[in-house]
Amino acid sequence: MDASIMQFIQQYFHNPVTDFLFPIITMLGEVGLIWLCTALILLLIKKHRKNGILLVAALAITYLLGEVILKNIICRPRPFMDDPSVALLIPPPSGFSFPSGHAASSFAAATMLLLVYRKKAIPALVMAILIAFSRIFLFVHYPSDVLAGAVLGTLCSVCLYVLYYSWKRNHVQDMVC
Repeated sequence: MDASIMQFIQQYFHNPVTDFLFPIITMLGEVGLIWLCTALILLLIKKHRKNGILLVAALAITYLLGEVILKNIICRPRPFMDDPSVALLIPPPSGFSFPSGHAASSFAAATMLLLVYRKKAIPALVMAILIAFSRIFLFVHYPSDVLAGAVLGTLCSVCLYVLYYSWKRNHVQDMVC
């Protein structure tokens, strides 16, 4: 299934506009750049500092699980390594393919932002989807890598959010009693 999706995207989605835009979109996801900048802005505003801390924590947990643990256990080669006939529009990334770190960090950030800001964070979700898709479009991740990264990032943020607010609720009750 991965191969047929990749072939479809390579055949029907490439044109001068997408070939120009998707390398820029993917660059925004490098090392979680756009999400770390978002977290920094939140950390600098006292009213939003807690949410900035939650965002940084979600990104850190997702990074550790995806980049440090899963990629080094699974060791899946990237699509351009399996099919070198496809010309890349970006420099070839190093490391393994599964799960996609771009998708993981993007969905970790977008999910956390959706949890704390609700509808106001929909642009973050759109950006996460674009960054994740860019990795397939650019032939550096399989669709299953991106899906796994999106699930990993989402789960990390949801679990962190639930744990934090559960702890906070219990901690506040302890202080009241």
